[in-house]
Amino acid sequence: MKWHHLLFFALAGFWSSFGAFAAELPGRFVDLPTVRLWMIDSGGTGEPVILLHPRTGNSEFWQYTVPALAEAGYRAIAIDNPGWGKSVVYDANNPVPVAETIDALIDHLELGEIHVVGTAMGGYVALDYAAWRPERTRSLVIAASGLGLQNDPEYDAFRKRAEIPGMDQQPSDIREVSPTYRGMNPEGVARWKEIYNNAQQEGAVRPPLRTPNTPEKLASLRIPSLVIAGGMDLVTPSGAMRLWSRHITAPKEFLVIPEAGHVLVWEQPEVFTQTLIGFLQKH
Repeated sequence: MKWHHLLFFALAGFWSSFGAFAAELPGRFVDLPTVRLWMIDSGGTGEPVILLHPRTGNSEFWQYTVPALAEAGYRAIAIDNPGWGKSVVYDANNPVPVAETIDALIDHLELGEIHVVGTAMGGYVALDYAAWRPERTRSLVIAASGLGLQNDPEYDAFRKRAEIPGMDQQPSDIREVSPTYRGMNPEGVARWKEIYNNAQQEGAVRPPLRTPNTPEKLASLRIPSLVIAGGMDLVTPSGAMRLWSRHITAPKEFLVIPEAGHVLVWEQPEVFTQTLIGFLQKH
């Protein structure tokens, strides 16, 4: 795993230059039955990969990942969840599950089978979709997410013991961004804060899951999965992710990225995308 450490420090200059390029990626609205959905779409005819952002982000959170996937031959699609970023919900008081929005998007774009990737809150939705529509899902990738898991006493006990008192009162960058990244990349932190400040719309109602995320739901998966944790994630420690991932009986891989916090996708984009692409190429 030492190569991860080496890559992390080697990328100190890479983050800002790549971010400037990625910010120019094309975006557009798609009119669906319940939402005018904003998405960043790399286009092309490659296998589609749907990217689902965290609660503290929007589609721009994936600005490093989209071009890397496109260069590898995939069609990368990063959406603003209904109530986040630029997406406009037609009935703001009654949002439909994001899984159903994804399904409508697949129909609209005639995508066929997809790979679905979610981080943090996006992981909740990724599991919700993959368990509901396995026939449309080639693979599942979940990063830095506790899934909102229900009905697992061992998991709940771990989370309670591991909880840091007062953490929920800390500023977002203290909770989610690793000390290493904060210290090494102030420009990257500033850009992350810009995205965070344009994440969930004021007063927006969080869309529900179609069904609760439970051990039984994880056990029902029949598609290959990749689970990625951050070694310095104070929000969802790697131990919590090991506990819920044990319920997946289908083929799975588990990786911890050293030095990475809760926003591991943002902090270590090359390690994340290399890992992601390597996994997708097998499935």
